[in-house]
Amino acid sequence: MSAARESDLPNGDAERARRYRERGWWPGVPLAARFERFVRERPDALAVVDDRGGRLDRRQLWEEAGRLDEELAGQGIGPGDVVLIFMPNRVEWQVAMLAALRRGAVPANLPIRSDEATLGYAAELCGARALIAVERHGRTGTGELAVAAAGNCSVPPAVAVAGDDGTLRWPRPGPGRGRGQGQGRDGKVHGRDPAPAHPAAGLDHLMFTSSTTGLPKAVMHTADTLAALNVTFAERFGLGPDSPIFMPSPLGHSVGAIHGARLALHTGAPLVLQDRWDPTRALEAVATHGCRFTAAATPFLKDLVDAPRPAAGAAARGPKLASLAWFLCGGAQVPPSLMEQAEAEFPNTRVTVLWGMTEGGLTTCTAESPREKVLTTAGIGLPGLELRTFDERGEETAPGFEGELAMRGPGVFVGYHGQESLYESLLTPDGFFRTGDLARIDGDGYLRITGRMKDLIIRGGVNISPVPAEDALAACPDVRAVAVVGYPDERLGERICAVVETAGGEPAELGALTGFLRDRGLPKHLWPELVRTVGEFPRTAAGKIRKIELRDRIVAADRAATGAGARAGGGRDAP
Repeated sequence: MSAARESDLPNGDAERARRYRERGWWPGVPLAARFERFVRERPDALAVVDDRGGRLDRRQLWEEAGRLDEELAGQGIGPGDVVLIFMPNRVEWQVAMLAALRRGAVPANLPIRSDEATLGYAAELCGARALIAVERHGRTGTGELAVAAAGNCSVPPAVAVAGDDGTLRWPRPGPGRGRGQGQGRDGKVHGRDPAPAHPAAGLDHLMFTSSTTGLPKAVMHTADTLAALNVTFAERFGLGPDSPIFMPSPLGHSVGAIHGARLALHTGAPLVLQDRWDPTRALEAVATHGCRFTAAATPFLKDLVDAPRPAAGAAARGPKLASLAWFLCGGAQVPPSLMEQAEAEFPNTRVTVLWGMTEGGLTTCTAESPREKVLTTAGIGLPGLELRTFDERGEETAPGFEGELAMRGPGVFVGYHGQESLYESLLTPDGFFRTGDLARIDGDGYLRITGRMKDLIIRGGVNISPVPAEDALAACPDVRAVAVVGYPDERLGERICAVVETAGGEPAELGALTGFLRDRGLPKHLWPELVRTVGEFPRTAAGKIRKIELRDRIVAADRAATGAGARAGGGRDAP
């Protein structure tokens, strides 16, 4: 279950697979076996620490994972079975992933903020055999939520719930209801192929990502496609066992899982986790542990730039983030002005925009990149990554011309679990995956993302589908029509903005809309933060709302009104 094969590549490109192996991008070594060597070499070295006081050295991490491995075996979990991890940034997350890998099972990660319906849908889609959760996260009873979601699956997975004291209990979910969350009356999971897709040979990790349908897709990676990202990251940024990794990004997202959890096992480096974001505590954690590397979304960078230097402790000595060599920032637009501020605030740290997807890819600047490229581009691809842009006729565009970005390479995923037809529809004849992003690639290979063909809102590095909010708001008595779009924001990249046509033409009130959504049970992180009222939507001949044009109109109207000293668009914004 470890190595990618020629058949895993689009078109079964044996020559390309051979090149990936020869270059060392596909090492063919299971991640757990690689980490075991680090355990033998220096068992007492720090492996993972979190902001709740959790701390494990390499031997302890290996032994804790071994105990969980045995418990999974006792539940009938075997090689190839999917183990869904529903946990926050705690040492237990790393234990759970390593245990699944040692079992030969397939870890799958989902954001801890997911609701019961999404969790149930994800478990059903990937056929999870086990679901590992924590008892509580903040005010949410995540253990109870996990049990309820499992009980709604057609074949309920075993559920393990970790308590604050480290003990593990296995509550029994319900008998199943015949149809999982997100299934239709015919028993089929919405958006899934009629017959379950056979997992790719070497499947090693499933990562869920948002889609324009509002339901997550299960991205399939092998040990080798993920190793390719870890290998090339370690080489590009000079990472090894003595390069502690600071990870405030949620491990339930691909950034945290790939460039935090898996990268730490790959390099043998300490993984320093932060669950509750606090920029002052982040500065202290980086200084205390001498962290060398992090990858996080734009709001994290913005908050660290604005945070005052602590008055005492390790972080008070020298410039901010003094030990941090690299800060990779992505997931949302990073304004050049913010890059310049970071340059001044963190003189010891190279900050670069990171472009990538859960599906793979990844571009960054390097130590040799000109300053102008660092400030204005998303950098160049990792070794082996091929990038092209295509026009709407499917023809490749020349350097510097905009087109849809497509990629192929050793770190690109091998399919969507249970949605093979969707995956195939996004491939070019020569095996490039069409990303849905609009971009320009200059003559030096530097990438500039210019827009999205997708409908997703990227708020603080998190993909948010507008569909659930649109569907709910469409039922509001005062709303005649609605579109939810991303509104540009300096800190978060985008905020969620509801644009509505009201029945009487009166301006919509944000409080009324969010109150309506609250009463309907829509999760708060999907609520709009801004509202704008329009007389008429721009539409296609088929009646579809032109969202990009709509967004540009309301932003332009707001800017014009702000210049005139007036409030534009109607309605009220979130405080």
